[in-house]
Amino acid sequence: MKNLSPLQKARYQYTPKLPGMLRNGIAEICVKEGLPTESVADQEKIKALFPNTYGEKEITFEKGKNTSLAKKQVVGVILSGGQAPGGHNVICGLYDALKATDKNNVLLGFKNGPSGLLDDDYIEFTDEYINEYRNTGGFDIIGSGRTKLETKEQFKVAAEVAKKHGITAIVIIGGDDSNTNAAVLAEYFAANNTGVQVIGCPKTIDGDLKNEDIECSFGFDTATKTYSEVIGNIERDANSAKKYWHFVKVMGRSASHVALECALETQPNICLISEEVAAKKMSLSQIADYIADSVAARAAKGMNFGVAIIPEGVVEFVPEFSVLIAEINELLAGAKADAFNALATWKEKYEFIKKGLTAASFAVFDILPETIQQQLFLERDPHGNVQVSLIESEKLFSALVKAKLAERKKAGTYNGKFNALHHFFGYEGRCAFPSNFDADYCYSLGYNAFMLIQYGFNGYLSKVSNLSRPAEEWVAGGMPITKMMNMERRHGEDKPVIKKALVELDGAPFKYFEARRATWAVETAYTYPGAIQYFGPSEVCDRTTVTLALEKGMLK
Repeated sequence: MKNLSPLQKARYQYTPKLPGMLRNGIAEICVKEGLPTESVADQEKIKALFPNTYGEKEITFEKGKNTSLAKKQVVGVILSGGQAPGGHNVICGLYDALKATDKNNVLLGFKNGPSGLLDDDYIEFTDEYINEYRNTGGFDIIGSGRTKLETKEQFKVAAEVAKKHGITAIVIIGGDDSNTNAAVLAEYFAANNTGVQVIGCPKTIDGDLKNEDIECSFGFDTATKTYSEVIGNIERDANSAKKYWHFVKVMGRSASHVALECALETQPNICLISEEVAAKKMSLSQIADYIADSVAARAAKGMNFGVAIIPEGVVEFVPEFSVLIAEINELLAGAKADAFNALATWKEKYEFIKKGLTAASFAVFDILPETIQQQLFLERDPHGNVQVSLIESEKLFSALVKAKLAERKKAGTYNGKFNALHHFFGYEGRCAFPSNFDADYCYSLGYNAFMLIQYGFNGYLSKVSNLSRPAEEWVAGGMPITKMMNMERRHGEDKPVIKKALVELDGAPFKYFEARRATWAVETAYTYPGAIQYFGPSEVCDRTTVTLALEKGMLK
């Protein structure tokens, strides 16, 4: 190990905490079966698609005699999708449990995501190799990728690769789409009597892979604490300079869990919640007025500064904007796209757009800053649609607010100053050194995944719960992935997918935020979380997110 920082050296030495029942030694871990499960929705359709893996029982591990059959295990592991802090520890926990059971057990890491399985591109883990990645961030131990395992041709190749190496189980570490693929692969393996098990582990910093069983996906804790540290630093700077409004976009295209957690940690003046925008059918103009109200109220007190947190995907939740996007996609379908692209100037393109949109959608389009208008017509996705994720929503809303304030100044109802700065926090949190919570949680998920393999479970998600309590009190077990699934329309087809968890507007975290945000909007009530702490009192180093504490009644 060369060129290591002092923190790297110290983190290699950290021993992750396991749930109490997993500390007894593998020989003293038994299974307690729960009730049969059914999918969260569309039960008959999901059951028909997963006849071999549907309806299985939830299980928990307890202290007792291990009754599993002894056999050599050759396990493959895959990192799938975007990076999330703690992924290395899932692999380390899986490896340690394998080797603690039998030194002859083997762990193969397939490189660069699911494609590594299809290409038979792998590394066999050793103590020396594993030890260089303990308690570290990133997915560089084997790399990740976004190849989807969803066709019978792919499944056949996966089965052939598994047979070639004598693989008994595959662990897929990923988010909702990756674990959906894990469920489909598990069903294929079962239907074709391959003898290969598939186990999933819940990963995503967006926090939208959760339900009554999965309290938190790994990486969310570290990522939100990383973003909150920097937002807190920006708040301190804003309160020092007293002349800028900072618009901060954070990760979360499909849900606003990251934005809400960062707001709970830092108490900014404004935080938009996409789910609320959709529920209230708010327009872009209404959102801009809402922010402008805070700017004006603070300016009246001589505070021409503030901080606003913007979820990455908020514009997709604005009903009128969704209609606009749909019309633009239709406007540029087929040969019409060639006609549009052939136009030489933006002025010509603008007139083309004006003629092609309905009056209502053009009115929405026309209030957008020109830079945002042009972003809507830049790169298209493989299906020819607008890539909404490329829209700089933090700049969009600051521009709309600036226009609103100019109107108010002209009307004599506002006399402040408004200077905006923009930030986007995304990649900064994906590979951070995992917090103690994520280091412990991820190691437990990996260790627990092996227990599921040893007891012969297939199509299960590694589950660790009671996470708001000390690790000693965590509960380890597993749940059938099909329990989380429903049918959704994807690319013109009905497909089984894991249901995304959105921010619940009647949930404790949002209610806590809602009760305080009016004060935060006008006052300077910033809180400064500071950097993630690894050494010191447990209440500082092992604390959970505010979201989890509120959901579990640990904070009022």
